Amino acid sequence: MIELEGVPELIDPVMICAFEGWNDAGDAASSAVAHLDREWKGEVFAALDAEDYYDFQVNRPTIWLDGGIRKITWPTTRLSVVRASGGAPRDLVLVRGIEPSMRWRSFCNEILGFAHELGVEMVVILGSLLGDTPHTRPVPVSGVTSDPDLARTLDLEESRYEGPTGIVGVLQEACTHAGVPAVSLWAAVPHYVSQPPNPKATLALLNRLEDLIDLRVPQGELPEDARAWQLGVDQLAAEDSEVAEYVQSLEEARDTADLPEASGEAIAREFERYLRRRDGQPGPGQPGGVAAEPGLTEGGRDASYLRDTASGRTRPPRPPAKDEEGDTAGAPEEGADGTEGDG
Repeated sequence: MIELEGVPELIDPVMICAFEGWNDAGDAASSAVAHLDREWKGEVFAALDAEDYYDFQVNRPTIWLDGGIRKITWPTTRLSVVRASGGAPRDLVLVRGIEPSMRWRSFCNEILGFAHELGVEMVVILGSLLGDTPHTRPVPVSGVTSDPDLARTLDLEESRYEGPTGIVGVLQEACTHAGVPAVSLWAAVPHYVSQPPNPKATLALLNRLEDLIDLRVPQGELPEDARAWQLGVDQLAAEDSEVAEYVQSLEEARDTADLPEASGEAIAREFERYLRRRDGQPGPGQPGGVAAEPGLTEGGRDASYLRDTASGRTRPPRPPAKDEEGDTAGAPEEGADGTEGDG
């Protein structure tokens, strides 16, 4: 039974979801929802019963001390609500948790029950995948939907994927069958530096979310973190000539593929983002945008952005052999170039 005592009447609510696990390469998607929750001071109003959906031998509970009293935090999915500021007021229902171990249909029905009771107008599910994309270029983010009308209205790709899927794909299809407009946003994370965090991919997802729901998201320290992350990976890749050559080959392939994107429409989108942020916010071309990143030289190096990179990142693995297909363990089923989600 869904109980919503204490939740005020919401204004034009949109539900934003992200789940740790298979659909969260580099923790980019879950970090994006966590950023929204942190910046707008979200208040948790509901949590799903952990015993219904999780195998505790896979996702173990944690014990912690609260004033000398031992407490247990159970892995689950929590819902919070935030009121977005910086324009016309709008509420976001944030769903953040772990991909469930079982009862996926019941899980999705419970999420949809909250969406119905709260009057949610659209569900946006964030995901990130491993792909053949260079860390030195803007992060590719694709928007996917199963609704042909929504695809035309919001300039999204209509999903045509067939194959294994994760909770992102299952939840989107559940929304479609329930008549709830739903969109998946997928960020491509370089497979050769897949360990979390990846603030550049997180920022790219938030930028794309801004465009989708016409809402300005406070970026906080994410732009600086994204630059520092790129510089750190630059330094690690430079230590291995084979990795450096592999990254260069990815850059050449990406630049060739992106030539058609230097269109009036792409430039106009980036200029619109600049206008929205000109009053004290970062300008165009932040990491994850379309234009080149400001403050970085062509090689992505600028000492003014250098921060302590001793954050647990490991040396990038050697590139895969040329006869491999490029798929990486743990990557979702979408194309390795990050252009299509399972949606």
